[in-house]
Amino acid sequence: MVMINDTTLRDGEQTAGVAFTADEKLAIAQALVAAGVREMEIGVPAMGEAEREVIRAIVALKLPARLMVWCRLCVPDLDAAAACGADIVHLALPVSDQQILKKLGRDRDWALKQLRETVAVARERGLTVSIGGEDASRADPDFLCRVLEVAQAAGAVRFRYADTLGVLDPFTTFEAIARLRAASDLDVEMHAHDDLGLATANTLAAVRAGATHISTTVNGLGERAGNAALEEAVMALRHLHGIDIGIDSRQLPVISELVAEASGRPVAANKPIVGGWVFTHEAGIHVDGLVKDASNYQSFDPAEVGRSHRLVLGKHSGAAAVVNACRELGIAVDAECARLILERVRDFAIRTKRNPDIRDLMRFHRECQAPNSEGAVQ
Repeated sequence: MVMINDTTLRDGEQTAGVAFTADEKLAIAQALVAAGVREMEIGVPAMGEAEREVIRAIVALKLPARLMVWCRLCVPDLDAAAACGADIVHLALPVSDQQILKKLGRDRDWALKQLRETVAVARERGLTVSIGGEDASRADPDFLCRVLEVAQAAGAVRFRYADTLGVLDPFTTFEAIARLRAASDLDVEMHAHDDLGLATANTLAAVRAGATHISTTVNGLGERAGNAALEEAVMALRHLHGIDIGIDSRQLPVISELVAEASGRPVAANKPIVGGWVFTHEAGIHVDGLVKDASNYQSFDPAEVGRSHRLVLGKHSGAAAVVNACRELGIAVDAECARLILERVRDFAIRTKRNPDIRDLMRFHRECQAPNSEGAVQ
């Protein structure tokens, strides 16, 4: 079964301008585990003692989850990580020629030597090692296979394929992950970025190709455009691929709100799964279909994420929606009254740029009962 490795507390916090307090990190970690997340990347030990204190505090909670810390592929970072007590040390290495040469000023031979030697040191210290291939999506595929070969021989247990710049599509993602799975016995983790809006789609493609782990963040936080969103990955895997990864989806909106507040990054109203308006309907044909049978216009029951459908009146409403809204208020209206109310609803929505509330609807109904109401739109 594929496992989520949620990195809200590491890559999510790397969102520009985001900085969690220690208490916020502890609360987020506990909320994720309570929802069923069984692996988390919780920080970067090399950032300093304050970061290490928070990592140790999360470790001290003794949560029923494996905890990972992120390091560069070097012994000083290993030293910092070893003192934190996490279950897995993730060692990141640029694997594209672009980054090996232009960022590190090195070559492929140096990268493989550094990989071999540093993993050996980590294993001598009894550490479980994951290797991260930074910029893997722009790396030479043959060289990537060589990286996995060296990593496995040195004692690593996992390779993280990072689409660092978000340049993949689902088709190339599938091909890349399938090739690595065929070439190595290492577990493979997909780490997708959302620069082109494809992080979740690429994550699903990786799972189809055999990825054993996927990186996610709550609300899709992360560098630049962010990472694959936890809530999207959970629900898409369940409903598109029949894969239930043990997450209590009813907790997703709660976790989303917690992270939104801690990060200072409000969730967009139309954000899939957790957005405030994603189960709200106005268009007449949709409302009419939902009233007749919810399956007409729902891909999954919003109750799965602790939500429900909400019907509102607006410019695109139809008479059926007016009748239904009035019925919920205990008001019976005939076809002519519904037509007159609908005129007022549409005019109101255009003028005020908002949906009428209960008081507005009751006022429209009173007006439509008054003499000469035909021209009484206000």
